[in-house]
Amino acid sequence: MINYDLRVKIEDIQKRFNEIKKFLDVDKVKKDIKTLESRTSSGEFWNDMQNAQDTLRKLKTVKERYDKFNVIRSKIEDLEVGMELAEDDDDFVETLGKGAVETQELLESFEMLMMLNGKFDDLNCYLSIHPGAGGTESHDWASMLLRMYTRWVEKHGFEIEEIDLQPGDEAGINSATLLVKGENVYGFLKYERGVHRLVRISPFDSAKRRHTSFASINVIPEFKKDVEVDIKDEDLKIDTYRSSGAGGQHVNRTDSAVRITHLPTGIVVTCQNERSQIQNREVAMRVLKARLYQLELEKREQKLKRIQGNLKEIGWGSQIRSYVFQPYTMVKDHRTNHETGNIQAVMDGDIDDFIYAELVFFARSNMDTGI
Repeated sequence: MINYDLRVKIEDIQKRFNEIKKFLDVDKVKKDIKTLESRTSSGEFWNDMQNAQDTLRKLKTVKERYDKFNVIRSKIEDLEVGMELAEDDDDFVETLGKGAVETQELLESFEMLMMLNGKFDDLNCYLSIHPGAGGTESHDWASMLLRMYTRWVEKHGFEIEEIDLQPGDEAGINSATLLVKGENVYGFLKYERGVHRLVRISPFDSAKRRHTSFASINVIPEFKKDVEVDIKDEDLKIDTYRSSGAGGQHVNRTDSAVRITHLPTGIVVTCQNERSQIQNREVAMRVLKARLYQLELEKREQKLKRIQGNLKEIGWGSQIRSYVFQPYTMVKDHRTNHETGNIQAVMDGDIDDFIYAELVFFARSNMDTGI
């Protein structure tokens, strides 16, 4: 006999899958696959390399979603048959339970994939970290966040490239900018943007008092092509300085690092990862153009004030998530109310549950603009 909890779980899986079927036009998906495949067989397909790569990537994404949909549909059919068998065979209930757990995990993964439908969700992204109020403590907190996101990237098999890393004077970092490469990484990380708050007993306080620190995260897409943004030379302040950190004999010997300030907006980007000043300037300009382009998109969506407000003041009242080490352990997202007591797992990069909760929250709130 099937127990109540298992029956409810299977009914929930069926309900969620039926919602997906309403959202996913299967006939259109099959038609899109045929259309894209016909393009790839054209004799002129490779004449435009960028367009060809975009088409292949889109075909891969559409086919992947269609294949996963069919796998889940097949497993749900197995569950429905299994429910009938389990009514007369108690030994089959355990097998049915394992099948329900596996199907639920596949369904949750597919739901997340379906929510990554924003205009730029499939792109790589730049992730920047800046300490806020809290002095040395906040610089250390920024370095802890850098480690958390680096671990998350590694867990998912994505690539990470250091664009700029400025060490703190006493501990931690002054700032960091990373290029994260992988499928849908911008879609996964876009709602991580905002102020992150830490509460703990400070290792830098001899009196062992509890401190509150802040750091901000910004996430912008790496656009496939160099975006067209009107930047006037007189609007730029360009400084060069010696690179810091790892890098061998070249580091600290030449003024190869570049800092570009866009005077009208106050946006500052830096790059010290490349070997020459020219290369660092090119990378910094790409990042600047991406940030200015994102800013323009946000203006069009009339969300600039809200988003800028979240990022301007890195302090009290503006945090999107709190990480509490003392007097108890908890990580809580203040937008979704998702929380966990396993703070060590989170700091080791286990943030998928938070990302999933963000995607569900913003999808349900109709707040996803595709930016």
